[in-house]
Amino acid sequence: MRTAREEQERTSFQTERELKLVQESMHSAISMNKTEVLDGVMSDFSEGYFILSHDNRRKLLLVLAREYDVNRTQVRELIGKYLGLELPDVDKAKSSDIDEEGLLSALYRTERNLRHALQPMYEVLFERLNTHPGGLKFLTLLRADLLAMIAKENNASLRALDSYLKEKLITWLSPAALELHRITWDDPASLLEKIVAYEAVHPISNLIDLKRRLGVGRRCFGYLHPAIPGEPLVFIEVALLKDVAQKVQDVLCNDPLTPEFEAKCALFYSISSTQPGLSGINLGKFLIKRVVELLKRDMPYISTFATLSPVPGFMSWLLSKLAYQSKLADADTGDVTHSSPGGSVSTFSENILMPDEERKLLELGEFGDGKNGMEVMLNLLTSTKHEWVNSDTLSSVLQAPLMRLCARYLFQEKKRGKALDSVANFHLQNGAMIERLNWMADRSEKGLRQSGGIMVNYVYRLDKIEENAQSYFSTGHIQASSEFRCRLEGPSLSSL
Repeated sequence: MRTAREEQERTSFQTERELKLVQESMHSAISMNKTEVLDGVMSDFSEGYFILSHDNRRKLLLVLAREYDVNRTQVRELIGKYLGLELPDVDKAKSSDIDEEGLLSALYRTERNLRHALQPMYEVLFERLNTHPGGLKFLTLLRADLLAMIAKENNASLRALDSYLKEKLITWLSPAALELHRITWDDPASLLEKIVAYEAVHPISNLIDLKRRLGVGRRCFGYLHPAIPGEPLVFIEVALLKDVAQKVQDVLCNDPLTPEFEAKCALFYSISSTQPGLSGINLGKFLIKRVVELLKRDMPYISTFATLSPVPGFMSWLLSKLAYQSKLADADTGDVTHSSPGGSVSTFSENILMPDEERKLLELGEFGDGKNGMEVMLNLLTSTKHEWVNSDTLSSVLQAPLMRLCARYLFQEKKRGKALDSVANFHLQNGAMIERLNWMADRSEKGLRQSGGIMVNYVYRLDKIEENAQSYFSTGHIQASSEFRCRLEGPSLSSL
């Protein structure tokens, strides 16, 4: 019988052998030119990759990123050669056409060679996989692994590999290569199962729920790619309504009360990406625009295109803000600087509550524990069972500050000049405007945990989409309705 150590050594030897074989097939896939055996080599590599452990996949991708990267020695030589070339001088007296042609030919040739040298060797692997059956799907799975590795370690080689693969995927998944498909109850069960599995915003509870979302008064559209058949890369769910909905339960739980021909609003209430390996590739932008165009053509009586969207980052931001500022308010340490949650040094204390909001929170007495209004609010919002939601007293006191601070979060809190909230950034960069905040619009556990039950309507005004998108892209300017802007009165800062 083998000892535990012998078994461990045997397993280690086996995994090392597997890695070596996959590495050899990867090298062949990059360097081989015999097309008649290339398909077999590509299959060996892609199948072998999935056999590898996570640690061995990381080792393999590091080899790919470093040993099959740009040939920098060749690049440096070409740059030196290029810098030594004589440029045609248009200011000189006209030289002979033969001399000028010679100079230009040398420049063009060196530039072409330089462009080729700047392409990493692993580009060959990506290009060949893209044309190999199942290769595009494999590349999305490989990139999902890459993203998971990068999240754990800040490795420059892996980041460069991911960046290059992302650029390739953006090219291969251009809208012209994608098919817009209306998903119905009559689609194959395998496709419908993927809709249930991938729905990321509002989980589908059962087949009745799925049938309702695909039935009368509802639409579901997805982008499909010929190389990944039967699997939408991204899909969007639409409700046809008389007015813009304010509560998600009205959309999800009720059979449509409005006949389709009476609908005035197409409400986008869920958009889900199905491939983690396509993170950062905005297919949803093109999907929304295509769906708007399709609905406008087929249903000219639809005049409003809006969303009922979550605010997934709000509560995380707010609780961090409340915890930090309530400690500052309690400390009262004079001119001492403090490190903010983001790591920067702050010399400002900010009571994020309005005076009236502070007073009402402190008047809660036994309902609210805390030395100041922000601490009371923090304790109420972090209660494990969301007791404040079921209390009319607590809910009425919290509504005003939560709605105002949510408006501030969406409109004023930025990251690199763009909206901090990921869903807000998505719709704003697509050309939408913020229309309205909705109180207690999603009372699910997820809705309360992420956004205190608040949801937001974004509106796509067809004549303003491109203008809004360009303004947001260039300056970070956010378009918002007057109703929404009224919620933005903020407290003042007081220097410590």
